[in-house]
Amino acid sequence: MPNDDNDAWLMPAFEQMYRVLKPGRFAISFYGWPRADQFLTAFRAAGFRIVGHLVFTKGYASATKMLRYEHECAYLLAKGSPRTPRTPISDVLPWRFSGNKLHPTEKPLSVLRPLIRAFSYPGALVLDPFAGSGSTLLAAQQQRRRFLGIELDPGYHAIASKRLAPEAV
Repeated sequence: MPNDDNDAWLMPAFEQMYRVLKPGRFAISFYGWPRADQFLTAFRAAGFRIVGHLVFTKGYASATKMLRYEHECAYLLAKGSPRTPRTPISDVLPWRFSGNKLHPTEKPLSVLRPLIRAFSYPGALVLDPFAGSGSTLLAAQQQRRRFLGIELDPGYHAIASKRLAPEAV
């Protein structure tokens, strides 16, 4: 993935995410465990409070090195003091393989929909500053949220646009 060989983008990206997030709202950030320290540093420097950690069990190994990597992780971040969700979700959730047909780090809609339901409300704006193939945006659309995605790669932007077109839904 472009820029995956360095973390120079991390701090500026989270500073801008914090800037545009309304007070009393949540952000969710998936991360790769080898870079957990860099992500934690960027979250805190931007002003985010870490209020939860999510683990998604895969049931298959996406890689095998010292261990079989069979999970994904995300941090639940807060700006200010958001209200507790009406129906809190588990911090351990199943991950259904998407096939990664549209993007190398594609997130399954079945993972994203519960996050959007729990940490936003109908009509709210969901921002995905690394939109890839648009899975978060599509999940937001399905949950009656407004959405805004940013994607630098023209090919992935085209895939996301096609998935979000009215005739595709």
